[in-house]
Amino acid sequence: MFTLASSSMACKTELDVEAKSSADKMWEAIRMSAQLFPKIFPEEYESIEIVEGDGKSAGTIRLLKYAPEVKILTFAKERIDLVDDEKKHVSYTVIDGEIMNLYKTFKATLKVEGKGEGSVVKWCIDYEKASEEVPDPDPFKEVAAKTFSHLDEYLCQN
Repeated sequence: MFTLASSSMACKTELDVEAKSSADKMWEAIRMSAQLFPKIFPEEYESIEIVEGDGKSAGTIRLLKYAPEVKILTFAKERIDLVDDEKKHVSYTVIDGEIMNLYKTFKATLKVEGKGEGSVVKWCIDYEKASEEVPDPDPFKEVAAKTFSHLDEYLCQN
């Protein structure tokens, strides 16, 4: 008897969120997420702590603690892998938390591009499911879409 090796479950999902805020303003706010997000999104983020590094450069490790209203997660620890302020581009990998029970790898790339007077936040996740039963990361994509839309609303008011 023989078994077939399971095929890799490496996948990718992408999200584009259009914003009225300029690319510079949106990028600056995203780079300040550790301070801003718990303040402006208390229903989602309890806190974002810098565990290692300066909070902004590659190698930084951040601990995101989610509010009780976020039913699917209590925390996520992520490592910033790459930052390019000039190109408004950041990549990070989730290294601990409930996400790691579902996915062998979970790496996100975020880029802010100018579009007219506004901008577009491009968010992409490269992930590998821990098993075939694991669902696609749609709930995480929905949270990201909501976060970027609400961040834009906040920036337009302030």
